Amino acid sequence: MPARELQERLNDLRVQLDRNVPLSEQEVAELHEEARQIEAQLKLEEATPDNNLVDGVNLAVERFEAEHPDLTATLRNIANALHSMGI
Repeated sequence: MPARELQERLNDLRVQLDRNVPLSEQEVAELHEEARQIEAQLKLEEATPDNNLVDGVNLAVERFEAEHPDLTATLRNIANALHSMGI
């Protein structure tokens, strides 16, 4: 998945978070921070993979999958995109 498509998935995540998903302020802040870190990594265009990004997204998937399926689907798309890009 090209970087442009990953950026679209990150935008989808932000839209979902802005729709007042029933999450705590801390959970929303953590997901916004995860998105920010992914964008920073994309801007650097480093060849060295950063497994922390994918690990963080995967942890978020596990945390929210039972109660927030739409949010989880978006997070999985982001994780798959990162994996496809070798990040």
